[in-house]
Amino acid sequence: MGSNQEQEEYLLNHSHISRKGGLITMPFIIVNESCERLASFGLVPNMVIYITTFYHIEAAPASVLIGLWLSLSNGLAIFGAFVSDSYLGRFRSVAIGTISTLIGMSVLWLTTIIPQLRPSPCNQYQHDCNGITAAQLAVLLSSFGLMSLGAGFVRPCSIALGADQLENKENPDNERVMDSYFNWFYASVGVSMFLAVTVIVYIQDHFGWQVGFGVPALLMVLSVSVFLIGSPLYIKAKSRGSLFTGFFQVAVAAFRKRHINVQLNYNDDCYYRAPESKLLEPSADFRCLNRACIIQDPHMELKPDGKASDPWSLCCVEQVESMKCFLRVLPMWSTCLMLLVSLSQTFSIFQLITMDRHVFPQFEIPAGSFGMITLVTLTIWIAFYDRALVPLLSRYTGEPTGLSPLSRMWIGLILGCVATALSAITETIRRNKAIEAGFEDDPNAVLNMSAMWLAPQFALYGVAEALNVIGQIEFIYAQFPKSMSSFAAAIYTVGVAIAGLISSLLVSVVDGVTSAGGNTSWLASNINRGHLDYFYWLMTFLSVINFLYFLAVRRFTEHHHDGRSSLFPEAEEEHSENRRLHGA
Repeated sequence: MGSNQEQEEYLLNHSHISRKGGLITMPFIIVNESCERLASFGLVPNMVIYITTFYHIEAAPASVLIGLWLSLSNGLAIFGAFVSDSYLGRFRSVAIGTISTLIGMSVLWLTTIIPQLRPSPCNQYQHDCNGITAAQLAVLLSSFGLMSLGAGFVRPCSIALGADQLENKENPDNERVMDSYFNWFYASVGVSMFLAVTVIVYIQDHFGWQVGFGVPALLMVLSVSVFLIGSPLYIKAKSRGSLFTGFFQVAVAAFRKRHINVQLNYNDDCYYRAPESKLLEPSADFRCLNRACIIQDPHMELKPDGKASDPWSLCCVEQVESMKCFLRVLPMWSTCLMLLVSLSQTFSIFQLITMDRHVFPQFEIPAGSFGMITLVTLTIWIAFYDRALVPLLSRYTGEPTGLSPLSRMWIGLILGCVATALSAITETIRRNKAIEAGFEDDPNAVLNMSAMWLAPQFALYGVAEALNVIGQIEFIYAQFPKSMSSFAAAIYTVGVAIAGLISSLLVSVVDGVTSAGGNTSWLASNINRGHLDYFYWLMTFLSVINFLYFLAVRRFTEHHHDGRSSLFPEAEEEHSENRRLHGA
């Protein structure tokens, strides 16, 4: 029955007489995603300046607010993927997300136009500026919330919607077409992010906030319009259920059957298996979850066709093993969080506005655009590593990717430690120069110190991210079966969200502790009086501790695998086959 339904849907979606889907839909989908990224990422670099200047919020609370906003945007991607796969479908999810982002950006833009939506400006006769009211804060937070909700729906579903338009198993070149699509999609995302931190930031710096926030809003108008114009052309696949639902089902089923003694030896017939399953019984680790796939009463728990009567009471062995696979990779996944915390810091922009950013006498780089150094370095390193280092290193390591994912991860963590230490050293030099020049009470004074002092740390962060994060995603891909391949990217997205929360918590704790007793906070808005260098040294210490934690997890992982490259039998076969194809 299920096979017939799949055949009918396939014929409807890919019939020779069907005019839906195909390459004609790509411009609509890619323009939608590109405009959303360009608009969203263009707001981030200078947002802390806008909040501290117009809302009179100190640097540390402003950084916390932005960290929570970015965390929510990334965390809601999991929610968006779940709702899309289980209920709404990808087209509706992307449409809702794009419109939500448009409304959020429009509200933010209105705060630059309507004076009543933000605190009144300070003047030279006021010692204390007017604080933000509850209504003004609610408007600001609502704009952030709407943009986060939009990002949560658009980003995980847009690329999948595009893949739906091109998927055609009858086409012998389908794999090449799909690979080309993913390359072009990610290339468009990279170009959008580069333009965001250069063009959009430049507009904000030189034409003011009304124009600087109005341009992203107009880009979202274009995004919504283009996406909806292409609506009649899309293949709109129905929702089929989410992998996350399967995880919840395993947990609930195991809890319901908690009275079962899993120490007993059950035969293969006692476990519920999916048709044509290669797994006869669940593995021995995380044994408490095995209860979820044990059949107690076949008459009550199974339908006449052999399917489970209630998936929340009985799960198949594959579901249980997928859940276990997820739990096994969590320790290694957690080792990247500290690097992501370092990458998420926004205090460098306060350093940059006090430094000479002129490349030529007539051209000054916007402070918010220095993040492009990390982005460009990351891109160049990936190309250099893939084209130059991989062929050379693979001859000596036997790895088709040059270095193993775990090797790239620990190298990336070390570079992250070095980059953070370099940040502390550079800030010490900058602060001393500011005090010597008599600018201790003038945080906006520009020093006779080039902003290029910060370039090495931005570049190191780019290489560290390329090595560690991409190595981690590849590691997780190798552990999971093909059916869970998209889950690796989802886990990374959750990591970015959690790192943002950790960063916000860390900033709040440091600001609260160091400002106790009337002392000047390390993270004061006047960075010449604060001690941002001490904060960077604290980050360096935590990064070193995280590296030691990684070494412990790596040792445990290698011992636990017992020489296997994968944690899942199906993934082990696929990984071994890939190594044979690469001649490893």
